[in-house]
Amino acid sequence: MIFSRVVGTGACLPGAPVSNDDLVARGIETSDEWMIGRTGIRFRHYAEPGVTTSQLAAKAAQEALDAAGLTAADIDLLIVATTTPDMIFPSTACLVQSALGVPAGVPAFDVQAVCSGFVYALTIADKFIRSGSHKRAMVIGAETLSNILNWEDRSTCVLFGDGAGAMILAADDQAGVLATAVHADGTQTSILSANARFSGGKGIGSPLVSMDGQAVFKLAVRALEEVALEVLELAGLSAKDLDWFIPHQANSRIIQAVAKRLDVEMGRVVVTVDRHGNTSAASVPMAMNAAIRDGRIRRGQHVLLQGVGGGFTWGAVLLRY
Repeated sequence: MIFSRVVGTGACLPGAPVSNDDLVARGIETSDEWMIGRTGIRFRHYAEPGVTTSQLAAKAAQEALDAAGLTAADIDLLIVATTTPDMIFPSTACLVQSALGVPAGVPAFDVQAVCSGFVYALTIADKFIRSGSHKRAMVIGAETLSNILNWEDRSTCVLFGDGAGAMILAADDQAGVLATAVHADGTQTSILSANARFSGGKGIGSPLVSMDGQAVFKLAVRALEEVALEVLELAGLSAKDLDWFIPHQANSRIIQAVAKRLDVEMGRVVVTVDRHGNTSAASVPMAMNAAIRDGRIRRGQHVLLQGVGGGFTWGAVLLRY
């Protein structure tokens, strides 16, 4: 049988870290104490004007190639998960393909599932590899959310940041990805959205992030618990078998609530939201990359990745690193 396994990761955070006090200095009504207590966020990063999602994605992807000892010519599938593409079309993935020098003819496309996007994209890449059609997939989550934040809405603008994370899956005769599951509930579109659209060549609605925080919290915690148990059951494992749990880095309260429901102590949870805020599709690969690079995640360990976001969408990938 053909399986997929992770062979390289990378990440990119643009610019200097922006602290909670920096936001206060910009006139945003918040405080360092409130932010840390309610969200766990201490810093976030914002791309400079003119820096695009594809540029961040390409930097993270190159780092993943270097970590894997591969070149762009070795990649035969490229998927980018993003909510903030460079343009309506072509896809951000095609722009990254060109920037990296991934050969012409290699399929490249975007996935839009907001904060679940990377888990969706990784699931798709795993299916491609297991089918035997492709051997090495570059999967990227990348965002420039600072472009769609409402700076008059302190309930959302303080939470999000920009960044990119990348992961390479390669075909192998030993199972790396053990189980995947993705879900959506289109009846919950209103609780987290940026509902602009085009009609007659003009934009209609608001392109800025809008969120019902309490509704998102309740749905996210329940969905993440359920999908975690789903993939663990598919793999014949339990939460006690997990070496590391990497949930979507939205805020510390959601992370802690899900870990408690799964009975996973926080010492086995990778938390990076304090460093970069909620980076949507980029958060999970950036967190995994950080834990690999600092030596926490080691070969052979069981790692659970999770995403949850607007749509409402959610999913999980259970892997042996």
